[in-house]
Amino acid sequence: MDPKINTPTLEWIAAYESRARRHVVQVGDYEVVWRQFGQGEPLALFHGGHGSWLHWARNIDALAEKYSLWLPNLPGYGDSSTPQFEDFTSLIDVTLGSMDQLFGSACAINLCGFSFGGLVAANLAARRPAVKKLALLGPGGHGGPRRPRGKLQNWKIAESDAKVIEAMRHNLWVHMLYADEQIDPLAVGIHTDSCVKTRYRSRGHSFKGDLNQALDLYQGEILFAWGEHDVTATPEVLIQTLVQTRPAREHLIVRDAGHWVQYEAAEAINQVLIEWFSRGQKG
Repeated sequence: MDPKINTPTLEWIAAYESRARRHVVQVGDYEVVWRQFGQGEPLALFHGGHGSWLHWARNIDALAEKYSLWLPNLPGYGDSSTPQFEDFTSLIDVTLGSMDQLFGSACAINLCGFSFGGLVAANLAARRPAVKKLALLGPGGHGGPRRPRGKLQNWKIAESDAKVIEAMRHNLWVHMLYADEQIDPLAVGIHTDSCVKTRYRSRGHSFKGDLNQALDLYQGEILFAWGEHDVTATPEVLIQTLVQTRPAREHLIVRDAGHWVQYEAAEAINQVLIEWFSRGQKG
């Protein structure tokens, strides 16, 4: 069944779609859809593994005041093409190809990735010489210990829209958000819409320990941020293995937040990202 998306989410999507500049980039047999907001230095934001550009719903307004935001739906997500591949390298190839068409391979840009999108951003930075700075929010692929809060429910076998919503709320609490009050209609709607449209299996890649290998190929500055209660990682362990052992890497743990930290602690993350990507700039 195709579950209904609640009215507040549909209204939010319609409002932001009307403001976005939509770019459909053809890379071989695939279309990669990007949405652009704001003006200024380019900053690309990559969504998580059961996500879409909507993962950045609470960040667009603040960040677009400072940057030209570029938000893709990765191959196999949202309105981008369904891939005929399952390997991670092909996903990076297609995404990188779309970036080179949009920006040119020599244009220096900033990258920020959330969860699986953090692993994507790291691999893009490893392969693309013109990446100025990198920020990773609860990145996948670290291979370290996780802290599960419970078992996810299979919303695909739900017998009604009400049961789908119940499963989505449960899964947000188990995996994405820490505080009950953050599981609002917009969060439920975004999660529902994104999950329904997800066709790429990212889970296997997110559980592998390939993140540091990609990061070692990138020579620029990296910011790591985790919610204090992120169930996909144990931040204190990763700070030791990913941050303290390498130069030009900084970290932040956001209190009272879970995995979807840029939604649950939007104001704090927006300020952090603006400061991080602005640091060292002239003017």
